Amino acid sequence: MKTEIIKSLANNFENHSQTTENGIEFWFARDLQHLLGYSKWDNFVNVINKSKTSCEVSDNNILDHFADVGKMVSIGSGSSRKIEDIMLTRYACYLIAQNGDPRKEQIAFAQNYFAIQTRKFELIEQRIKDWERLQARQKLTLSEKELSELIYERTGTDKNFGLIRSKGDQALFGRSTREMKKKLNVPQTRALADFLPTITIKAKDFATEITVFNTKEKGLTKGNSISAEHIRNNKGVRGLLMDRGIKPEELPAEEDIKKLERRVTSESKKLGKNPDKLK
Repeated sequence: MKTEIIKSLANNFENHSQTTENGIEFWFARDLQHLLGYSKWDNFVNVINKSKTSCEVSDNNILDHFADVGKMVSIGSGSSRKIEDIMLTRYACYLIAQNGDPRKEQIAFAQNYFAIQTRKFELIEQRIKDWERLQARQKLTLSEKELSELIYERTGTDKNFGLIRSKGDQALFGRSTREMKKKLNVPQTRALADFLPTITIKAKDFATEITVFNTKEKGLTKGNSISAEHIRNNKGVRGLLMDRGIKPEELPAEEDIKKLERRVTSESKKLGKNPDKLK
């Protein structure tokens, strides 16, 4: 396919995309019909129906990607009539293209165009998830540092921090830190939080923040009192998670946070070396 044709088709597809109030990109089926070279609506509807089946087979909700709508169109002489149409997500467009005839130039282009667009979205979504996990881990580090300094200030020693944190883990997971490390195959020399999913990291951080707050508010000065407070807070957070059907000890380990940080940093450096330029 010639470069000029690819550029022309790309512009056509992008010019017809629209965005919902929630920021979701979509195309109207009537527009896509013509972009894909279908002259008759009924023929195109047959392809859409096949695509809906593909959507359902892949365990996706059809209504999340194919939304029936009606819109008014001009029929001349200042009059208009209502016609049926369908709002299609990027994924729906991809399925429609996959169910079309690849011998048609427009469909061959669309199959690749929407495949790449969908992949780009997935990459962005994963990048955001990685970033959120890194931010959560950094936040927990700060909270634990504040608690450690507070324990030293109140008790005169920082030896209690490790024990208090471990008791907090026992209350949150129902298992000791050592047991959780063994279960998740975490090296004994590494912090358990470096391998936890974002939701559990945030849970530990929330409990730690409450402990810091109440230690100050209640004027706790003894290790036993601070430990009891931390246990109570972690039990409370565990109860909240369990009420929502989340068992923190059953969640699988995630990528080593240090490897994740190196990967994200490396990707950012590569982007900095090869930025897009305005011509």
